[in-house]
Amino acid sequence: MKTTFDLESIPTQKGRVAIVTGANTGLGYETALEFARKEIKVILACRNEKKAMDAKKRIEAVVPNAELEFIPLDLMDLASVRIFAGTFKKSYNRLDLLINNAGIMIPPLQKTKDDFESQMGVNYFSHFLLTGLLIDLLNATEGSRIVSLSSKAHETGVIDFDNLNAEKSYSKMVAYSQSKLACILFTQELNRRLKAAHSGTISVAAHPGVSRTDLGRHIPKLAYYLLMPIFLLITHSSAKGALPTIMAALDKDVQGGDYFGPVGFKEMKGPPAKVKAKPRAYDAEIAVKLWEVSEELTDFKFEF
Repeated sequence: MKTTFDLESIPTQKGRVAIVTGANTGLGYETALEFARKEIKVILACRNEKKAMDAKKRIEAVVPNAELEFIPLDLMDLASVRIFAGTFKKSYNRLDLLINNAGIMIPPLQKTKDDFESQMGVNYFSHFLLTGLLIDLLNATEGSRIVSLSSKAHETGVIDFDNLNAEKSYSKMVAYSQSKLACILFTQELNRRLKAAHSGTISVAAHPGVSRTDLGRHIPKLAYYLLMPIFLLITHSSAKGALPTIMAALDKDVQGGDYFGPVGFKEMKGPPAKVKAKPRAYDAEIAVKLWEVSEELTDFKFEF
């Protein structure tokens, strides 16, 4: 197993184009920053224009020659996903890297505009549709990759087809874990279908370990402050948390279906490397069923 990744040794990627969802903060921002350093043209796919433009300025302060563009994307609304893809395709005829990064964690019960439970909608269904709408450009781009963000939370996840969108009950953590398991199942099934279509595009996944980002903004404040001393011991920065994503996107030894994460204690923090998800993440039967349900719920069928 490869356990070393030297970002500095990665050569310039000039001429390549990447989309990073949620690029204005946390893992997405750090990913966009490192891509800019490697001379990749980065599309900041974000909901909030002000935050995206602030992120753009921050990256340009570090990388003056950065090639960055903001295109609005609201993952709470499939119509916005469709508009984003259409806007991108009007300006670009290639897509080297699609980083399905944006996510939300343990919010109060909320539904998207398409009546998805918000975590399943943002973390999974909207990225499923986004990938499908861009798959033709990815297939047409040599060496392209799709990187989907999962989480250690997938380890307790179960796909409950009778309660995918909190139709019967809602548990914040159960829904989050389900959405992150869905991301790995999607990664695996997408890679199988790309391989069957003899595509050169590969689908891989990554998780950041336990990273200090604003993803935990819904954690109760008292618990957050009481647990902070322990939290600091078992976590790492968002810059380090982004390294598994960056390795998945840029390392030369990556293969379709690979999964990347930190290899420290219980994969909470540490250097990035190939890791293994829990066995249920590789259940092909569940993955196929989830794919079919996803096509139905998003009203979209992939064409390879």
